[in-house]
Amino acid sequence: MSEPSPVSIVGGTGALGFGLALRLGAAGTPVVLGSRDAGRAQEAAAKACAQVPEASFAGLENAQAAAEADVVLLCVPFRNQSENLTNLKESLREGQLLVDATVPLAAAVSGKATRMLGVPQGSAAQQAAEMAPAGVRVVSALHTVSAATLADLDHELAEDVLVCGDRRDDKREAAELLGRIPGLRCVDCGRLEMSRVTESLTAMLISVNVRYKTHAGIRLTGLPEDLWPAPPS
Repeated sequence: MSEPSPVSIVGGTGALGFGLALRLGAAGTPVVLGSRDAGRAQEAAAKACAQVPEASFAGLENAQAAAEADVVLLCVPFRNQSENLTNLKESLREGQLLVDATVPLAAAVSGKATRMLGVPQGSAAQQAAEMAPAGVRVVSALHTVSAATLADLDHELAEDVLVCGDRRDDKREAAELLGRIPGLRCVDCGRLEMSRVTESLTAMLISVNVRYKTHAGIRLTGLPEDLWPAPPS
């Protein structure tokens, strides 16, 4: 059996990006961790290797990392999203899948983490779609998954990943990747414009987590067993 294709994580040294790297690496997916500083990326890759010795990790500067894979996860704070997408214009290419996990929390401008910022495009994901080079496919996901629980490999996950995008096949591709992580179930939540709702759930979960001193996730009920049936031939 051939080795799975690598995935690149822009912002791979941050809490969410690093947690995803550990989980995907443990699931057998080669991971390229990106950072604005190549040295920091290499340090994070070495740290990941120490925690998951059987996995494959590499660390590169963000632009180099983005060019290394067909699927790129964008895991950066909202205040850095625009800058990163501007810097990646020469690295992202037509046909790539960009999975945006950005949340426009007011904390980005020293506001409360339980409040959202308005985004002219409607959501951070829609801003990403507007800024990405032509032909780059954008979906959003991971807004309700705790970075802390991802990074704790002893923690058994059991939650849903809410995926939004304008093309079913793009969402299916993101779901196939993220579904490799045991305990994560990907749910199709509609078009990319629905990201304004899924992104705002982060603020709600922060409020819940503060009150109950936990890392709550989202689980939808009443769904069919097969959430991603194969398209008719």
